[in-house]
Amino acid sequence: MNRFLSRRTVLSSLVAVPAVALLAGCSDSGEEAKAAEAKPAPAMKPAASAAVQAPEASGSVDMAELLKPGALPDEALGSADAKVTIVEYASMTCPHCAHFAETTFPELKTKYIDTGKVRYILREFPFDPRAEAGFMLARCSGDKYFAMVDVLFKQQQSWATVDNVKDALLQLAKLAGFTQESFDKCLTDQALLDQVRAVQKRGADEFKIDSTPTFFINGKTYKGAMSIEEMSAIIDPLL
Repeated sequence: MNRFLSRRTVLSSLVAVPAVALLAGCSDSGEEAKAAEAKPAPAMKPAASAAVQAPEASGSVDMAELLKPGALPDEALGSADAKVTIVEYASMTCPHCAHFAETTFPELKTKYIDTGKVRYILREFPFDPRAEAGFMLARCSGDKYFAMVDVLFKQQQSWATVDNVKDALLQLAKLAGFTQESFDKCLTDQALLDQVRAVQKRGADEFKIDSTPTFFINGKTYKGAMSIEEMSAIIDPLL
């Protein structure tokens, strides 16, 4: 059975679907994403020695293909001329993704993105209606995309695991300037929902993503929420 929802049902599903069913893991990407048999991507653990070794890549992709335009324009941070490009596929309801966003990304941004060494791209890979809704709100927030994503990850437990997720998301959306009307309009935008799903489907079909977070660093594939030390061990030799 197709797990994806029909037109105009994402908003209503935020009330109808229990949180426990939606937050089962970071790999339930559904039949259309061809990842039903996958397991959650574990958080990578630093090596025991003082000098952290770079994690081994689990594969590679053609960077030219990876960076081709998709159903939605890429949301990116950092210089377009950076020597290193990181593409992260994430789900808004994935606890591993939230952990990375809170513990690693701030240092990654300060050390590499803001200094022009790394270009960072975030792509949507939602596993459930709540994750779809989170990404839709981020897209509808315009130039506040990354700010909205940051808030949703930091406040994940306040909306992704509660019964009244619709009201919880509305309260967070209001911080980004949404009204009740613009909130409802965003979450009933079928074209946007189709585009978010298309980004996910392309990731699964073309780049074999089956768990989140998945990172592509200059074409090499890394799965799991890495520490800043692990990411530095990968990035520094590329600079």
